[in-house]
Amino acid sequence: MTEYEYRILTFDRRTSKAAARQAVREHAEYGRWELARSVRYEGGVHRFWLRRKIMRVQRTA
Repeated sequence: MTEYEYRILTFDRRTSKAAARQAVREHAEYGRWELARSVRYEGGVHRFWLRRKIMRVQRTA
């Protein structure tokens, strides 16, 4: 079974689309996050759910 950890990025309505996109892109590129969900709420708040696999390392010795 694959386990994921999640990170939620929230931007208010004053944040430009380009700035929000850049923040998501940086998390994806450098932190190995992938976009799981994106929602724009009625008040203009934009929320992104990012996820990445949890890598469990087993001891060999």
